[in-house]
Amino acid sequence: MSRGRIKASGVPSESAEQKWVIQWSQQPSIREKYPELAMLYHIPNERTDKVQAAILKTMGVKTGVPDLHLPIPSGKYHGLYIEMKALDGNPDSNQLWWAEHLKANGYFHAFCFGWKQATEVLLWYLNQKQTA
Repeated sequence: MSRGRIKASGVPSESAEQKWVIQWSQQPSIREKYPELAMLYHIPNERTDKVQAAILKTMGVKTGVPDLHLPIPSGKYHGLYIEMKALDGNPDSNQLWWAEHLKANGYFHAFCFGWKQATEVLLWYLNQKQTA
């Protein structure tokens, strides 16, 4: 996987970690075993500038919405949401609110610190189908 952006602290950025998750999910060997990963997508709620942020807000973009969504039911869950964090990141209050409400409505939500943790969550989640 490409190196991606590294923060001044030497820790890969959240966006780099998320790109690595997507790259992992697109590998033929992974996709062959888990074709559902074709439906994994990013929810683009980043704000590039104030004008764009204002436009996006009127279009329904909300702060704190998780970064990744897999709209596949598995086990007792309706779908999976992942909030990506850099290894040194922390969830904010809006992200905690979304996590609580998604869980209360039957979705699995995870804060994932780095791409490896996100891939572990994805594999665990997809394997719920086999045990449900």
